[in-house]
Amino acid sequence: MTHFLRSEKKPDGHKLEDLLMQLRADMIQRCDIIAADTRPEALHVMANNMKILGLLSEAITLSLDSTRVLDRAFGPSQAAQGGPPRIGKQDGAKQDAA
Repeated sequence: MTHFLRSEKKPDGHKLEDLLMQLRADMIQRCDIIAADTRPEALHVMANNMKILGLLSEAITLSLDSTRVLDRAFGPSQAAQGGPPRIGKQDGAKQDAA
């Protein structure tokens, strides 16, 4: 079972892109707090955070793309209503081979 993400067993879970966007927003707020700190440690942390923000943005783009692919191929997700996953195995059942 997933801890954060929406699934058939966790219909109240989150979409991956929503979590990533929320995390990115939190990091931006943290960066704002240390932006004026010119100590070497703060500059190092800020540089790391900027790299992480770039990677998060790439992950958001990939997640949104996956959602678009699934929506186009199988229609909107029904996981929020407790529906089955659109791809993958369901409770150990085998999927038809393509």
